[in-house]
Amino acid sequence: MRGENISTADTHYVAQWAYANRILRAAAWASRQDRNVQFVELTSFGCGPDALLTDEVRDLLGRHGKSLTLLKIDDVSNTGSLKLRIRSLIESLKLGHASQAAPRPFVTTPDFGERDRKRKILVPFFTPFISPLIPALLKRAGYEAENLPMSTQASVESGLRYANNEICYPATLIVGDIVNALQSGRHDPTETAVAITQTGGQCRASNYIALIRKGLVNAGFADVPVISVSPGSGLQTTQPGFRIPWLRVFRGAIGAVLFTDCLARLYYATAVRETEPGEAASLRDWYLEDAKMILESESESNILDAFAETLGFAVEAFSRKCRPIERPKVGIVGEIFLKFNPFAQKGLIDWLTDRRIEAVSPILTDFFMQGFVNREIRNRSGLDSSRIPGWLLRQGAGRMQRLIGRFNGIASKFPYFQPIGNVYESAEAASEVISLNAQFGEGWLLPGEVAMFARHGVRNVVSLQPFGCIANHIVSKGVEKRIRGLYPQMNLLSLDFDGSVSDVNIMNRLLLFVNNLEN
Repeated sequence: MRGENISTADTHYVAQWAYANRILRAAAWASRQDRNVQFVELTSFGCGPDALLTDEVRDLLGRHGKSLTLLKIDDVSNTGSLKLRIRSLIESLKLGHASQAAPRPFVTTPDFGERDRKRKILVPFFTPFISPLIPALLKRAGYEAENLPMSTQASVESGLRYANNEICYPATLIVGDIVNALQSGRHDPTETAVAITQTGGQCRASNYIALIRKGLVNAGFADVPVISVSPGSGLQTTQPGFRIPWLRVFRGAIGAVLFTDCLARLYYATAVRETEPGEAASLRDWYLEDAKMILESESESNILDAFAETLGFAVEAFSRKCRPIERPKVGIVGEIFLKFNPFAQKGLIDWLTDRRIEAVSPILTDFFMQGFVNREIRNRSGLDSSRIPGWLLRQGAGRMQRLIGRFNGIASKFPYFQPIGNVYESAEAASEVISLNAQFGEGWLLPGEVAMFARHGVRNVVSLQPFGCIANHIVSKGVEKRIRGLYPQMNLLSLDFDGSVSDVNIMNRLLLFVNNLEN
């Protein structure tokens, strides 16, 4: 099949790994041959892309009347089960050479076209801080949107049913949330669309859109379009009806992220020092409502000033509810969904807060700001041929850093505020631990965050990872020894989560961790 132009467009898969693309093309070729050509795939247990790839290979072959013979190779010494599968394949071929039926058509969700602009867009719940503002932000862009509820155990069950069981935990929850929302009857599928972000990096998260499409088809909602929200990711998508008017929303989006990052740190610092139970939560909800009104009413030219002014009011309000008392601090790092989503992390941050341990909350600003460093490093390493010169990237980063400094200056009037850091300082700290070319998953940002916590006196850190998240496991667990060598005082705990993780196991490890906290 070398040299043949074999299309794999009729699959639910975003082509981003070279070896996985070769396997899929080989399966497409084999599916179109007669019964004398069958397909056997060998995979190592736990290999990340295979959670997406094997389902598509199986479906592609199945539509052409063939079966996938999948051999999972790991470190077991008993190869009997593998030999049995091969013998079964050989014996099945001996049964005859009946003619193959016509292939079944490939079914997927429709593109989001101009006619779909009036559909309500369902957005998976992400975090209690930025998620409440997403509908107002999309309204500025000209779309009606609605947040889905926070995940529940029912989300896990539906996600396991309609997505590959070996995919990372956030994908399980997101697919389950979307399917459950449509099955609830609250939304008319002919008037509804679904949105999901795509980072475009070497992470299975870029394939969440394919998983959602596949799950919707299997659940009977093949007429619901799925929108990719992927600014600057480089991913090719077909959605002519969905365009973000950045001139109308850019400042609002930046202001919303900076405001909610600061608000989160005000809230968690106050929640462990509040004079009356519940005061911090009430203030958080009050100022999130203020932020919604800003997004709904302020012009693009005034919106950053409005967010800054409201942040000043919030600082005064939280300061009045905060007792002057020191609390032990725990920094939170890890995979982006887990460290922000309360259900996914089994309420870990709330658990710490209830025990009067201050969680130094994760922030979205760093996640977006790392893009400046990433582009510059790729250019310098010859891995990217961007036309944007390094000096221009630095200029853009400098303008953003000055804006961050403005919000930091306002929020720093709160006595326990942990400022938003400088991404280039984080990169410098991370470079002592790992190459800055490690940009898959959270990449160098994760050890950079741990190092910056250490430099600012936060000596207790919890890292949250989905079980089987290859990229983050390589970085998070692979650099522990190096981090401990550089910062011997660090108290690190890595926790893995999936749909079947034991609450008791997580709690026991947390209890051991907090018993050894250093102030």
